[in-house]
Amino acid sequence: MAEIGVFNNLRVIKEVDFGVYLDGGEHEEILLPRRYVPENCKVDDNIRVFIYLDSEDRFIATTETPYAMVGDFALLKVVAVEFVGAFLDWGLLKDLLVPFGEQSPTMEMDKSYIVKIYVDKKSNRIAATTRLDRYLDNEPGNFHAGQEVELLICNQTDIGYKAIINGTHWGILYSNEVFQPLTSGQKITGYIKKVRSDNKIDLSLHKPGHERVDDITDTILNVLKEQGGFISVTDKSTPETIYKLFGVSKKTYKKAIGAIYRKRLITIENDGIKLMSK
Repeated sequence: MAEIGVFNNLRVIKEVDFGVYLDGGEHEEILLPRRYVPENCKVDDNIRVFIYLDSEDRFIATTETPYAMVGDFALLKVVAVEFVGAFLDWGLLKDLLVPFGEQSPTMEMDKSYIVKIYVDKKSNRIAATTRLDRYLDNEPGNFHAGQEVELLICNQTDIGYKAIINGTHWGILYSNEVFQPLTSGQKITGYIKKVRSDNKIDLSLHKPGHERVDDITDTILNVLKEQGGFISVTDKSTPETIYKLFGVSKKTYKKAIGAIYRKRLITIENDGIKLMSK
């Protein structure tokens, strides 16, 4: 059976002048318009297609790939606002509707919003919503400190950035621990820093503890070699300067410097660090 809002592998059952019809199971025949039909396509071939509803609410197929599918969270741009709601560009011929009742705040033309894409059970139409909380779990799940996760950056708050973790939970990246530009809709690898007693989840963009320190020591030594054995980075250097050079927080950098110093590979000068000669 063909499933709406995702890709399906469907069999060609009939050719017509304006395209081919695919076996949609209980949805019967589904048209793949001529513009999307692969070259040399014939009856009984299987084609990978995305299924949605056309402007007359008929099942229609396309070989185009939307920016996001049913079940996904995505940053999409408003391209029209009409009496039924806002319409988003999601990469297909027919734009994606966000009903007014699914908007918080009210959407504006040419602005982009993080939305969840879903199938409306009453109409069987694909739609989107900015009311994300109902699709995210309030329980802590099986996350543990140090776990690598995929993050979708959402909005910035007074304390940091809200991010969706693995498409299931909210988490927070604190501003004082972020030393790189982040934008709404950005997908990035992160790590669970802590699952708090109130079930809220703190996040980090870096591996925690000694594992990250071990990773960065080689980077520091390589930068030293590239800079002729000396770099003017001290305890007074800004977190942004350290992140630009090494891609880590100042706290992690200081731990790594301590580890390298104990191995007698560097000396710490008043104006920087120096690679010891062999």
